[in-house]
Amino acid sequence: MQFISRYESPIGTITMASDGEALIGVWFDNQKYDRATLGRDFKEDNSMPIFVETRRWLDIYFSGREPDFTPPLRLSGSPFRQMVGEIMLGIPYGTTTTYGEIAREVARRMGRPSMSAQAVGGAVGHNPIGIIVPCHRVMGSDGSITGYAGGVDRKQFLLQLEL
Repeated sequence: MQFISRYESPIGTITMASDGEALIGVWFDNQKYDRATLGRDFKEDNSMPIFVETRRWLDIYFSGREPDFTPPLRLSGSPFRQMVGEIMLGIPYGTTTTYGEIAREVARRMGRPSMSAQAVGGAVGHNPIGIIVPCHRVMGSDGSITGYAGGVDRKQFLLQLEL
């Protein structure tokens, strides 16, 4: 069974999803790939400890401070997407990286000479746990703000918030 809860952020309503133990999704309502990892059988439950903890994380984050904890997460998708998610979790608050830098790290971990930045871009774009797994911190090779499933305006807001 999966569960959902909603959070009202300064930049739109967020739906959180859990498998009962860990967070499996955080999406802005109506974003690209909204609720892509959520099955059809779910129940809304605002009192679950994972949602209470995630709301506390989001409250701290949206107040302009770096949370000093991470709610329990369960990254889904292929091993490649999970690896990209783990790498994104290592991007420090207030900093950015590029798709190319993540591609180089994926190649290093896989023992390959190279990895496609476009393949990394696909994995970043399908990140099911937005904000907490900070895909908004991933930029184009020239440092430009590129696509974001929640919208480029939201990406700019999140980056500004972390300054």
